[in-house]
Amino acid sequence: MIEKLLAIFMTSGFFYIKWNMLVMWLIGFALIYLAIAKNYEPLLLLPIGFGIILANLPLADLMKPHEGLLWRFYHYGIQWEIIPPLIFLGLGALTDFGPMLARPVLIFLGAGAQAGVYITFFVAYAIGFDLKEAATVGIIGGADGPTTIFLATKLAPHMLGSCAVAAYSYMALVPIIQPPIMKLLTTREERVIRMKKLRKVSTLEKILFPMVSALVIILLVPAAAPLMAMFMIGNLFREAKVVERLNRAAQNELLNIVTIFLGLPVGATMNAETFLQPKVIFIFFLGLLAFMASTATGVLLAKLMNLFNREKINPLLGAAGVSAVPMAARVVHKVGAEADKKNYLLMYAMGPNVAGVIGTVIAAGVFLTILK
Repeated sequence: MIEKLLAIFMTSGFFYIKWNMLVMWLIGFALIYLAIAKNYEPLLLLPIGFGIILANLPLADLMKPHEGLLWRFYHYGIQWEIIPPLIFLGLGALTDFGPMLARPVLIFLGAGAQAGVYITFFVAYAIGFDLKEAATVGIIGGADGPTTIFLATKLAPHMLGSCAVAAYSYMALVPIIQPPIMKLLTTREERVIRMKKLRKVSTLEKILFPMVSALVIILLVPAAAPLMAMFMIGNLFREAKVVERLNRAAQNELLNIVTIFLGLPVGATMNAETFLQPKVIFIFFLGLLAFMASTATGVLLAKLMNLFNREKINPLLGAAGVSAVPMAARVVHKVGAEADKKNYLLMYAMGPNVAGVIGTVIAAGVFLTILK
């Protein structure tokens, strides 16, 4: 009887549990806790956390090539470049480019904030990452999870899970990371600058923008085409006002479905053998550096622009250039309101915020063009 029980035990997964698997379980449970208890990017961190646990269950083989369920999600959804562009389709349907079109100069703040991506790229390369790995780490500074996943899949698949977790973790920590940097780099007099009222953007402008942007950006950076094409057609659904069924589907049902099929396989790439490496610790530190540098360069660019502009820009808007939409814009408004309760910066901050999304996609396209 004892021999039979022992034989059953030896054929179960319990017999094959290793210490590093237990560590990964704890990491998975920690992400789930942050998602549920702290509301940190729950739509992604919860399935990613559960995917980590599933990938580190012995004998389950959920990530076994050609056979495992999660491997199929990963292979056909992420490696085949289907899920990240579909995420961008939904994001485009949710995005209002009106504030950016009303004040085009704010586009430069979205572009300037991408400097953190390139700064971190050079730092990562200097400390031992190869060029493709350095680019993958650097793109975390754009605070755009789908773009990080898209680039990691192409340049450094072994870093996909850790870079995705870093990107979404820092997106969730925007209200904690950004305000000290913003206050350090600005004076109270700068934080109370009030912006001129935004002009009304016509329907025609909103309809033309996604079409013209898609043409220009894809011609300039063809490697960015999958993300940019879906982003702009999603926005066209929104602004055309004649395909409300498609618009609602892109914003809701489709976006929710692909989010599930994104989070689980991304988490499942984080098995103990590939994740518990010294480089992973550097990824999280460098990701933080990238995000902080992007925030700082956005603010500093706004201050530089004020040296030449008669109509001053509130430098806090530069921090919204990271593409954590709309969280970064909300943080800008909150910090501005602390200095002047009647200063309403949210709509102005949405300009560089959505410009930052485009800037991050272009940065990813540049890396792909040069390094792939």
